[in-house]
Amino acid sequence: MSATTDAPHLLVVDDDARLRALLQRFLAEQGFRVTAAADAAAARRALAAVSFDLMVLDVMMPGESGLELTESLRRDGPEVPILMLTARGAPDDRVAGFEMGVDDYLAKPFDPRELALRIRTILRRAAPPPPPADTSTGPVQIGTRWFDPQRAELRGPEGVVRLTGGEQSLLLALAQRPNEVLSREEIASALGTPEAGERAIDVQVTRLRRKIEPDPREPRFVQTVRHRGYVLRPGV
Repeated sequence: MSATTDAPHLLVVDDDARLRALLQRFLAEQGFRVTAAADAAAARRALAAVSFDLMVLDVMMPGESGLELTESLRRDGPEVPILMLTARGAPDDRVAGFEMGVDDYLAKPFDPRELALRIRTILRRAAPPPPPADTSTGPVQIGTRWFDPQRAELRGPEGVVRLTGGEQSLLLALAQRPNEVLSREEIASALGTPEAGERAIDVQVTRLRRKIEPDPREPRFVQTVRHRGYVLRPGV
């Protein structure tokens, strides 16, 4: 399968030249356009020149690590979805990636077919959602901001609030069922990561609260329901 000009454009960042070349060839065969970079500096140059649909990023690189690059991009860079590759498989390392704003995580060694599947899942999640079956679902007020479920867009006095793919999917799932408690399992399914652990879901909620709550330590809108899950309480 050859990539077309409108195929998703991926940036693969890995300091292992052999793995980088293998990924570039495999993903191109899967129909993606692929650009490769050997380190964070090369990735930054590529991101400054091209708008990518997704970045496949190795966590362990000389100089600036993948986690450090992710933290920097999430602070003041483009909101490109990120799939982290790492030799580390411990839950704490996975959580660290989610805390920095990674959309998904795949431990080495991995099956390339699983990588392609996860990439497509993230891209679907990041794409504008189709109108919900119940078209009466209107914008939901969250303090001084409004979330439009049909556009999956959060707006406030400052304009559009930038959300990562995971944050957007989480808020969409909650906003489509306001005042209804969603279990962590339901949220994981909505995020397209049914294998995600409870801690990973809690991290996504924490990240979302930082963007919508006046005081994330005392959440008014995304509330925890002990032993059950989370609920969105719309309002001012």
